[in-house]
Amino acid sequence: MSKQKTVLVGLSGGVDSSVAAYILKQEGFNVIGVTMAIWDGKKLPLSSGGKHACYGPDEQEEIKEAREIAGILNIPYEVFDCSGEYKKEVLDYFRNEYYAGRTPNPCIQCNQHIKFGLLPAMAEKQGFEYDYFATGHYARVEQNPSSGRYILKKGVDQIKDQTYFIYRLKQQQLARAMLPVGIYTKTKIKEIAKEAGLPVFDKEESQDFYSGNYKDLLEHEPAPGNFIHTSGKVLGTHQGIWNYTIGQRKGMGIAWSEPLYVIRIDRETNTVIVGSREETFNTSFLVSDLNWIAIDGITSPMDVSIKIRSAQKEKDALIEPYEDGFVKATFFHPNDSITPGQSAVFYDGDVVLGGGVITSVKE
Repeated sequence: MSKQKTVLVGLSGGVDSSVAAYILKQEGFNVIGVTMAIWDGKKLPLSSGGKHACYGPDEQEEIKEAREIAGILNIPYEVFDCSGEYKKEVLDYFRNEYYAGRTPNPCIQCNQHIKFGLLPAMAEKQGFEYDYFATGHYARVEQNPSSGRYILKKGVDQIKDQTYFIYRLKQQQLARAMLPVGIYTKTKIKEIAKEAGLPVFDKEESQDFYSGNYKDLLEHEPAPGNFIHTSGKVLGTHQGIWNYTIGQRKGMGIAWSEPLYVIRIDRETNTVIVGSREETFNTSFLVSDLNWIAIDGITSPMDVSIKIRSAQKEKDALIEPYEDGFVKATFFHPNDSITPGQSAVFYDGDVVLGGGVITSVKE
């Protein structure tokens, strides 16, 4: 008789991770619930009525709800303090990217280094033996029988698909990953939760990593610089390049004959370059810090589809090897607001080929 497999489930207190734990228990796995505590208790001026978020002072309520779910499912439950590493890997990264004039994605960073990295590692260090680590992400993991590689595929619910947020997972992480909700729609997950008697079946979803204003986290003294029109004309001053991102239209306080958008941010000259909506569109860009999943990499041009923002549908493009190990990506049709610091994820249908971080736009 084979030994019962054990699965660590990252419980967030939300419906998706709760149902993931429920499904795995129903399938006969030995399930252990674990939660990462990332809030360091620092007081910040959270805006009232902010979005429900992962990082914030309501964390204790989330932990309470996760513990309640574990009780209902009759599974062991532990909380691990990941706040120190979270500050280093996520918050410091977040600040440094904005200071450099780039736009970070803290959720991608957190998934790779904290949720799928530090959390299960801490559990193992504390003596928890497990075979797999599971979350409530809407995605699927399969093993390619011919190559042996683990591949990441979109969730069945295309609207809720979260492969963009976990494209940086390495083969060793994917090999032990289980994503039970990926084969269901969000509607079905809520139905399962309700039928299972889980009180979070109608809970509001976490919409972002922080519910307040991002500026709360930057902790930087003002650094005045110029707004410069693409024509070369100085239009006004700003108080720090980190307050802006490519494609931004509001919040600049500049009077002009047409709406202005952030076209480019230049850290070296401390300037924010602005222009028309049409000037936000580009075709080619460079991608670095690559992580390949379904393939080892590319040695020749390849047709793919690329997603450059989590809420945007991927678009057809060509990727090709470039110098210094970069990839050059070219959309078949111009795309707006290609933003350095954000991730570009390459797809072949439902399969994530890999992806990386946008380094620069090619004029």
